[in-house]
Amino acid sequence: MKLLEDRILKDGKVYPGEVLKVSGFLNHLIDESLLDEIGKEISARFKDDNVTKILTIEASGIAIACAAARYLHAPMLFAKKSKTSNISDSCYTAEVMSYTHGTKSTICVDKDYLCAGDRVLIVDDFLARGEAVKGLISLINQAGATLTGCAIAIEKGFQPGGAELRAHGIRVESLAIIESMTDTSLTFRH
Repeated sequence: MKLLEDRILKDGKVYPGEVLKVSGFLNHLIDESLLDEIGKEISARFKDDNVTKILTIEASGIAIACAAARYLHAPMLFAKKSKTSNISDSCYTAEVMSYTHGTKSTICVDKDYLCAGDRVLIVDDFLARGEAVKGLISLINQAGATLTGCAIAIEKGFQPGGAELRAHGIRVESLAIIESMTDTSLTFRH
């Protein structure tokens, strides 16, 4: 998606350790018009998949998932990174390692909201090593639901997550795939 790639080049910041900061327009301060176009693009790619639920993980994927849900006319559900008092004991859970934060979380989704008949599209802001997506897939499998695919705003193509998922036959549609990234440059895969 050229619009997203152009915005990454214009306003993204590359930091040491292969960190791409897009918080000024995508996952902290959000450019709503860009978000709307992302939602339209995800919908265009998955419109024929009969998606009944959009699933993401808190917190950075929520806005993107909502934009996709709007155009796919399906509810958006997010996995919580910690169990709160307003969630029942009846939850699907999975362990997820966050390399960005250096922490492990047990994510959870209430069993009332993810069901065997659901056709689920995973939506997230980044895909690097694939840990969050693998955790979400575990929740979908526990529910007996069907994974229709994964829609990712930005994939770090030089890290293994996307390739591993695709090797397992999972459809991954990334709107911008970064081929390489250094402290001073960034190139996209086309």
